[in-house]
Amino acid sequence: MANTLFLRFEGPFQSWGERARWGERDTAPEPTKSGVVGLLACALGYQDDLRIRNLSQSIRIGVRCDQPGEEVVDYHTVVEGVMSAEGKIKKNATTHKPETVVSNRVYLCDASFLVAVLSTPDWIDRLKVAIQHPTWPIYLGRKCCPPAATIFAGEGTFDDQIQALQSVPLSNNSQTVRMVIEVSPGEGVRRRDEIDSRKLRTFLPRYTRELVINIPGGNGS
Repeated sequence: MANTLFLRFEGPFQSWGERARWGERDTAPEPTKSGVVGLLACALGYQDDLRIRNLSQSIRIGVRCDQPGEEVVDYHTVVEGVMSAEGKIKKNATTHKPETVVSNRVYLCDASFLVAVLSTPDWIDRLKVAIQHPTWPIYLGRKCCPPAATIFAGEGTFDDQIQALQSVPLSNNSQTVRMVIEVSPGEGVRRRDEIDSRKLRTFLPRYTRELVINIPGGNGS
C-alpha cells in the first residue's frame, strides 16, 4: 500500500508565510509544513486544533523546487474599519480620521513545487480522496492564491522523501533542482512551522535539510 502522496503546487501566485507579522507578510521560498497542513485540513474539512495537530504530527513532507518563481511585493492598504484591541475603529491621532494600515505582502510568481507527503497507508488513502474531493476550496498559502493545476499528482511507496522526490521526472529536460526535506531534531535547520494551535496561531519547532540533485526529464533527455 502507498505511503506517499504527491502534490503539485502551481499557480500565478503562491505565498507561504513563515515569519509573517502585522504589516509584513513574508513568504518562504518553498511551501512550509504549516501551509501544506492547512491545505490538507481544508480538503479534509478540519478546523479544530486537535485534528489539525494530529494531522501535522502524522506526516512528513519533502518539497522539490522545480520552478522557484519570482518574488513580488504587493503594497497593500486598508483605510476604513480597522479595529483596535479595544474593539473600536482606529483613528489617526493628528487628523482623527480612520487609520490607514499599510502592509507589504510577498508572493512567489509562476512557481512550481512537487510536495511528497509521507505517512501511514491509512492516512495516505484518506488524504488522496480528500485532495481530489475537498470539503472547502484549497489555495496555495493564501485565499487569493488558487491553484492553476490539479493538486493531486499521484502516490507511491518509497523508503524516504529523497527517493520519492527523485522518482518523478520533470516535464521537460533534466535539470538540477533544490529540495527541502524534513529531518529529525538536530539533523538540520530549525524552523517554526509545525502547527500547534490554529486558533492561537502557535507553532512548534521542525527541522529541515536542503539538497541539490539532478532530476531526469520526462522526454528521456
